[in-house]
Amino acid sequence: QVQLVESGGGLVQPGGSLRLSCAASLNMFSLYAIRWYRQAPGKQRELVAAITTTGITNYEDSVKGRFTISRDNTKNTAYLQMISLKPEDTAVYFCNAYHPSRGYWGQGTQVTVSS
Repeated sequence: QVQLVESGGGLVQPGGSLRLSCAASLNMFSLYAIRWYRQAPGKQRELVAAITTTGITNYEDSVKGRFTISRDNTKNTAYLQMISLKPEDTAVYFCNAYHPSRGYWGQGTQVTVSS
């Protein structure tokens, strides 16, 4: 029954904005920390942002000040708000829900930043 589905990706010009969503069909969503990863062609997957069960956030240096991770436990959904997008942000973005006993991945959403 567990499923994570990312949405909100697309094509934007440099300097544009997108908000990604991660909808989780997951019991006890509030007990899972959430992480956003991204993977560009030919590169390894990298951690972009994370939010704990209590709302504490952490960001990779290259996105700090531009990206904001959040969660709405009433909707079982996490978000990644992205502003001032750069071409180097182009990647497939994945959400990950994790708990000490288990973790789950979505299938990703494509973000392309190009003129």
